[in-house]
Amino acid sequence: MDDLVQQAMRKWPNVPACYGWLGLDDRGDWYMRDDATQALGPFPQAKGGKLVHTKLIEFIQRNFMHDEHGQWYFQNGPQRVFVELSSAPFVWRIQADLSVTDGAGVVQQVQHCVIDDAGRVYLATNQGLGLVHSQDMLQAAQALEEHRWPDKKIPASELAGRYGFVKSPQQRAASVT
Repeated sequence: MDDLVQQAMRKWPNVPACYGWLGLDDRGDWYMRDDATQALGPFPQAKGGKLVHTKLIEFIQRNFMHDEHGQWYFQNGPQRVFVELSSAPFVWRIQADLSVTDGAGVVQQVQHCVIDDAGRVYLATNQGLGLVHSQDMLQAAQALEEHRWPDKKIPASELAGRYGFVKSPQQRAASVT
């Protein structure tokens, strides 16, 4: 977490959390979701505006974490901005040498591979579960053929529960209150 973020949290410790305003899709793209977008439906049905500012995306990724309930959020200064997830908290990229990186280019150590009931490929790492980017399916197939990762078949509906993450913190917040 950035030092400036930690300082802001100490200065303003009781800022209410924000729900529904930020989403992460299956291609690792971040979306800002204003009131009008949220009124059109849940994420990813209504995505909103794609974030393209590189420094903002890097800031989000450096300050992206989860709470004790498995809800992923971006710590924006003193405020937690909970993230709506299309599928999983991460979208992994597979490099030509079959190494795996996150959105910031940090190499990940794969524990195992998960293939859901729709044939989508996920990788479990120390950082968490992430979907393999659709452009990297050839590399994923090569890694699986070479038995680089043990694989499991798990229905998509069970992934959040098994891997301890919440796809929609906004929906969870509405059901808790």
